[in-house]
Amino acid sequence: QVQLVETGGGSVQAGGSLRLSCVVSGYISGRYCMGWFRQAPGKEREGVATIGSTSNTVYADSVKGRFTISKDNAKNTLTLQMNSLKHEDTAMYYCAVDLFRPVTCTMVAAGYIYWGQGNQVTVSS
Repeated sequence: QVQLVETGGGSVQAGGSLRLSCVVSGYISGRYCMGWFRQAPGKEREGVATIGSTSNTVYADSVKGRFTISKDNAKNTLTLQMNSLKHEDTAMYYCAVDLFRPVTCTMVAAGYIYWGQGNQVTVSS
């Protein structure tokens, strides 16, 4: 059983920063992709950033230069540092694991099989 537990998030004014963390536990080994996704009310879940087993990263155009994804393999922790937050970043944020793609990660939510519980990020303008 693989579990992803997220912490962080919350409310902040536009221009502020927040940090999300995701701890992965359970039987998981080998090389795999991890990612952050978000879903705003009435919208589809969208990819925010992914990181592969070689620490290669991909970002959505909307967050490039503002968000940073990173991982600590020793602690099985995935992190999303969010700076210069905008009102449009308001959403529920989820971490996810894709065991079938070791390096080239997808930004499509359907490609991920394990998900965190989600954490709300609210940015007031």
